Amino acid sequence: MNTRHTIHEIRSYFERALEAHGASPQGVDWNSQSAQDIRFDQLVKVINLEQSFTINDYGCGCGALVDYLDRHGATYTYTGYDISEKMIAAARQAYLQRADCTFTCDEAQISPADYTLLSGVFNIRLDVPDAEWTQHILDTLQRIHALSRKGFSFNLLTSYSDPDRMRLNLYYADPCFFFDYCKRNFSRNVALLHDYVLYDFTILVRKEA
Repeated sequence: MNTRHTIHEIRSYFERALEAHGASPQGVDWNSQSAQDIRFDQLVKVINLEQSFTINDYGCGCGALVDYLDRHGATYTYTGYDISEKMIAAARQAYLQRADCTFTCDEAQISPADYTLLSGVFNIRLDVPDAEWTQHILDTLQRIHALSRKGFSFNLLTSYSDPDRMRLNLYYADPCFFFDYCKRNFSRNVALLHDYVLYDFTILVRKEA
């Protein structure tokens, strides 16, 4: 996979959505606020929200996870990372007064945190072949594993989606493959969530104490 070219094309894809819809769920290519929140509901199950924590939001978009965590009364220190400078600029503007929130386009500036969350990061693959995109995901998960002290979670579109609703530029994953990979490579404590109303699944990886 020509990583630099692919990342450039994906960045352009999302920045067109941002230009069309602004800093909204649609601006990061979700259908609605409800769909975005349902995904957050699943991803944060890896976190003990009753304790303070540090978190990396990998593929943060405009920082919507900050508002979600605030609504749920969480106490946290947050780092948001995204490949789009325009989205990071929008996030910095929105959370200008938040000393507990940092946003960056430089992956090297991400420090290990208690948790790392990834929402929608792997959906858009454009014309990259499935095998190459799968390897890209596995390589990314290895980096995420190293950045996460207590655990991490991510979602993927499911290969169980209705065939007539599947799009050629999206990646649809086998849930069992990724569950098995995480179980064998990251932790014995892995959960696969595939019982909510959207056409994706979520995997939670809890590190052992």
